[in-house]
Amino acid sequence: MTANPQKTRETDPLKSIVAHAKEYGFIFPSSEVYDGLQAVYDYGQNGVELKNNIKRLWWKTMVQMNENVVGLDSAIFMHPTIWKASGHVDSFNDPMIDNKDSKKRYRADELIEARAEEMRESGDENGADELLSKANGLLDREDLDGLRDLIVEQEIKCPTSGTANWTDVRQFNLMFSTHMGSVSDDSDKVYLRPETAQGIFVNYLNVQKSGRKKIPFGIAQIGKAFRNEIVARQFIFRMREFEQMEMQFFVRPGTEMGWYEEWMQKRMGWHKALGISEDSLRFHKHEKLAHYANAASDIEFKFPFGFKEVEGIHSRTDFDLKNHQEFSRKKISYHDPETNQSYTPYVVETSAGLDRLFLMMLCSSFVQEEVKDGDNVKERLYLKFPAFLAPNKAAVFPLVKKDGLPELARKLFDELKMEHQAIYEEQAAIGKRYTRQDLIGTPYCITVDHESLENQTVTIRERDSTNQERIAIDKVLAYISEKVSDQQVLAKV
Repeated sequence: MTANPQKTRETDPLKSIVAHAKEYGFIFPSSEVYDGLQAVYDYGQNGVELKNNIKRLWWKTMVQMNENVVGLDSAIFMHPTIWKASGHVDSFNDPMIDNKDSKKRYRADELIEARAEEMRESGDENGADELLSKANGLLDREDLDGLRDLIVEQEIKCPTSGTANWTDVRQFNLMFSTHMGSVSDDSDKVYLRPETAQGIFVNYLNVQKSGRKKIPFGIAQIGKAFRNEIVARQFIFRMREFEQMEMQFFVRPGTEMGWYEEWMQKRMGWHKALGISEDSLRFHKHEKLAHYANAASDIEFKFPFGFKEVEGIHSRTDFDLKNHQEFSRKKISYHDPETNQSYTPYVVETSAGLDRLFLMMLCSSFVQEEVKDGDNVKERLYLKFPAFLAPNKAAVFPLVKKDGLPELARKLFDELKMEHQAIYEEQAAIGKRYTRQDLIGTPYCITVDHESLENQTVTIRERDSTNQERIAIDKVLAYISEKVSDQQVLAKV
């Protein structure tokens, strides 16, 4: 933490969160002893628990709670023709531009989008819409010279150098490639998957036939994806190695828009059930659609750097299955017993970035407030994770390291750890131990003291309110289990 966290938080909230995430075991720069690797991060001991809890909750709500959605875990390496069929080989590009003075690289479309956002903030809605419409037209036509001219015309400057000394705009393919086998030639070229969706599409027939699934049904997957981003920035928001949580929902053609609207509302409800405030969430409807979509919206969260996408909901039509049918020359269709017709299903996709959801929870839970301490006012910093997502559900402390208190505390801890991720700690004063658990977001601290030896009760402290209550030792497991249960959030979604 910084010497003056309040000042840092006001001037650059993200820096405060990044520093806290490293200091308390959530996120570490990858390969840090070798000076790191740009835009690649490792999840620490508390980060991996939070990340796994988000994954488990998503899987429960998406698969376990939906009888017509099943899971899949497809390989990262896939046949290279898959990426030709999906359009990634030819179309998975971003328009890149460099500033000659700062040597910084940017996505040309994001520079224009940022200018449009500035225009909206100043009240020029029509100007912003006109600018985006013009940019989208240039992107559709792949008019890279026109895109550069638009940046110059708008007098968009490099945030680092403050100059408009731009290079030409160039297309940049985002896929990582490597070679499989002992000989490095084009015939052995394979790609690290840039998305997890294609693994679902090429397994559609396998899942549908082996599971005897009827339309509509969905296939869900959590997995790693890789993109050689032009500009990877904003901590773990945009990385080159990241994890996606996706579900592809296969529907009868003509019904896709109804399902699209339904999944939009379901997914927004899921985010709200996590305790995210409504004013920090919004839908953003795409004006420029991807080549495979006939409708698309993002769920955006208000990060310290503005509203950004955490999940996309897309109506992908039958683009993917039809293309894989064409390129593989294998029939991919569904015979609908209700209509007695065969067709290629349409697809509605929900795609959430796990790392972005992690950052969303970190940002929304980072609480700094002033509290009274007698006649004084002091700052209190804690992570207000929902109890069902917290990395550790409880911490057990013996008040002192003698008089039989550690033995009793250990016995309670051993009982708790069979059901929940818990911490045992006996170092430092009790107040400092409370503070440390606040800083990693542990919702409940249990203290074993001398009274515990007399009447078999302990003190339980609640993180958010700091209120304490006495409870019988044999009731602690049931108490914690009820408090950290995800049943309430599951009931909401």
